[in-house]
Amino acid sequence: MDNSAFIDGFDTAIDNALFWLGDHAGFLFDGARALLEGLYDAILWLVLLPPFYVIAALAGVIGWRALNLWFGISSAAALAFCAAMGLWSDTMETLALVIAAVVIALAISLPVGTLAGLMPRLDRALTPVLDLIQTMPPYIYLLPSIALLGFGPATALVATVIVAVPPAIRLTALGIRMTPQEFIELGQALGLSRSQMFFKIRLPFAVPSIMAGINQSLMMAFGMVVIAGIVGSGGLGATIYGAIRTLDIATSINASIAIVILTMILDRVTQSAGQGAARAGKERT
Repeated sequence: MDNSAFIDGFDTAIDNALFWLGDHAGFLFDGARALLEGLYDAILWLVLLPPFYVIAALAGVIGWRALNLWFGISSAAALAFCAAMGLWSDTMETLALVIAAVVIALAISLPVGTLAGLMPRLDRALTPVLDLIQTMPPYIYLLPSIALLGFGPATALVATVIVAVPPAIRLTALGIRMTPQEFIELGQALGLSRSQMFFKIRLPFAVPSIMAGINQSLMMAFGMVVIAGIVGSGGLGATIYGAIRTLDIATSINASIAIVILTMILDRVTQSAGQGAARAGKERT
């Protein structure tokens, strides 16, 4: 059976749809690009404003308070090492991309995940969509973004947000559903309203799962911003991509070390925050 006609027709329809969007909704995508790049530029300006040793010291204090003194010292020294390798601005560009993408992803996923946890039908409807997003190759999200937004940080942010949203939605919905039935019955017996039931009973039980979702979104975002270096997003991903093109092995290794440092610091801090939130939630309940 010859499927070439069907395939050609399908491909043509996709191309025509992208061209139509570019021609008739270009102003919307231009505005979206300006907003995304504005958010990214603001965060980047903020993290590049102080000298590197101020950011390193701040990370050390956060690591000390979140875990222990040894981790705080190690975090500060590791970030200083990034500066010593000449990769400070690239490291901060990557951090700004991750922060911007995760903020947008959580603004979408937390309310959607909460609704999915409260509404089983919505959860069932979202499951195949989230499965599709998580099983598609990450590169696929860059292509339509390039067509509609062009090259640059905005395209990287859109692709990263798409990848970072599913784990937060899933784990938020799971956390909302994890409320023990006896506590729900207790709230009903006390005559709590729906909002009181949510904030006083459901949310404290859901916090550990929500924090795990935030942590997973961060990890997915780090993986995607490195891939997004091929679209001119800047940061360590672009450094690695440029090093691969020129076979500069030393630079690619240095940039990889910086990514590992940044990822490990944020991973451990968010994990600790999740454990602290879980303890606080148990105390409130």
